[in-house]
Amino acid sequence: MSELSEEDTLYKEFLTFVLGDEQYGLDIMRVKEIRGWEPVTKIAKAPPFIKGVLNLRGDIVPIVDLRLKFDVGEAVYNEFTIVIMLNINDRIVGIVVDEVSDVIKINNNEVKPPPEFGVAFDSSYLHGLIEWEGQMIILMNIEALITSKELDLFESNPETEA
Repeated sequence: MSELSEEDTLYKEFLTFVLGDEQYGLDIMRVKEIRGWEPVTKIAKAPPFIKGVLNLRGDIVPIVDLRLKFDVGEAVYNEFTIVIMLNINDRIVGIVVDEVSDVIKINNNEVKPPPEFGVAFDSSYLHGLIEWEGQMIILMNIEALITSKELDLFESNPETEA
């Protein structure tokens, strides 16, 4: 096993994506693949933001539309719709976003803590904020969102709740 250098612990890479008018980022190490939209099997009585499930090479994968979950952007499903497949706690989940932007490498010291929004928005889903090339990027704590009781997709891992 190789030792982590100081630079490896000081910097982290994020995949940036667009929801509505805002830029978001998530830990690149959680990304399994990026795909186009394909029809899903609907699940009865699921909340509107859970679009259904699909079979990804033998894995049954829940698909969550973050545009609907956060009430941003128009939920259109066509050849331009993007699904980011994530590996969270050894399970795969897909999230629907408007577009994927870039991979950025940021200094952890430059990340600003998330503001407190009160009850309207749970800031535990946020890792922080960073200004990148003149725009604010919202860094998501995607593990906290996907394992939240609100989504209730699968069990949380105590290691990701810290």
